Amino acid sequence: MKEFVISEAKAETAILVGLITKEQDEAKTKEYLDELEFLADTAGAVTVKRFTQRLNGPSSVTYVGQGKLDEIRQFIKDEEDQEREVGMVIFDDELSAKQIRNIEKALQVKILDRTSLILDIFAMRAQSAEAKTQVELAQHRYMLPRLQRLWTHLERQGGGSGSGGGKGSVGLRGPGETQLEMDRRIILQRITLLKQRLVEIDKQKTTQRKNRGRLIRVALVGYTNVGKSTIMNLLSKSDVFAENKLFATLDTTVRKMVIDNLPFLLADTVGFIRKLPTDLVDSFKSTLDEVREADLLLHVVDISHPDFEEQITVVEKTLADLGCADKPSMIVFNKIDAYTWIEKEPDDLTPATKENITLDELKSTWMAKMQDNCLFISAREKQNIDEMREVLYKKVRELHVQKYPYNDFLYDINEE
Repeated sequence: MKEFVISEAKAETAILVGLITKEQDEAKTKEYLDELEFLADTAGAVTVKRFTQRLNGPSSVTYVGQGKLDEIRQFIKDEEDQEREVGMVIFDDELSAKQIRNIEKALQVKILDRTSLILDIFAMRAQSAEAKTQVELAQHRYMLPRLQRLWTHLERQGGGSGSGGGKGSVGLRGPGETQLEMDRRIILQRITLLKQRLVEIDKQKTTQRKNRGRLIRVALVGYTNVGKSTIMNLLSKSDVFAENKLFATLDTTVRKMVIDNLPFLLADTVGFIRKLPTDLVDSFKSTLDEVREADLLLHVVDISHPDFEEQITVVEKTLADLGCADKPSMIVFNKIDAYTWIEKEPDDLTPATKENITLDELKSTWMAKMQDNCLFISAREKQNIDEMREVLYKKVRELHVQKYPYNDFLYDINEE
């Protein structure tokens, strides 16, 4: 999978490209490109320019129109004239093999789409054998319909595809098509092998989960980079890797927690994101089993993010896709220390928006909507963490009594 991975050793320069459509206005496109730039930065690329175009929808041939493609090509040429090379062009939507082939031919630089960029990051972040297997499976699924545009052939054992006779030569079939069929067969075989490997890993993890005893399971879920790992570290006093990067955590981390002699399990899961590739969701099904088997979901939200409500919608949709929409859950609004708002003038009669509503007003709105089933904290500044522990204790105890009515929920706190 070396073709798609961006090197962390040397930062490459990147151009971002997005569309403004009827379904996605200019403000929304800017937000998506902001996130795409954050993804590029996480992958080790430096964004030097953005291009947007108003269209009814992406061109099936080149995503953008020919005029915009010429404009991008001219910018790349001008940068080369000034000895500033553009390393890649990243598109904010998934591209077809036809689009990638045509765009590469026109621009003569590396072309990535949002999906391949996310796969790059996942490939760099994967640490465990399970995560590496899941990422490789998603990469192969992504590659399969795009084989015709690969620059180099896959490594293989055995002979190549000559243009001579033999079983491989039928009619006008050329060596390129024979090679493509071989590549396709190799990838399909690899996909089968990776699926089998994940089944074995999943069996091992299922056994591990069964051996955890009668403990309530709580899972931290949410958009990527909202502070789940920081909360995990605070509550469990563990040392889970956390940084201001997208998808800092790929592997699910499970820790045993005890609050007032009440033990339970707390899991930190991979973050979700807009336009999350279907192949990634499918590949990470086993990792997301921690979400499916959880008794309580703590949906962590970055309240300082200007578009946090859409992020909530993205997470809720993903949870629904996983069959977890009806699970007991609560929202934990994190990063209240970073929340900002613009104070309205006394005579300003315009309706309140998320830009000019105070934190107290926002709290009252959401607490009324959630029937007090939400918290407002700052994991970084450790604000309201004791309140969070109290609420968590009450909810876990209630769930424990419901699930294990004849089992004393007070365990030896040193029990393994």
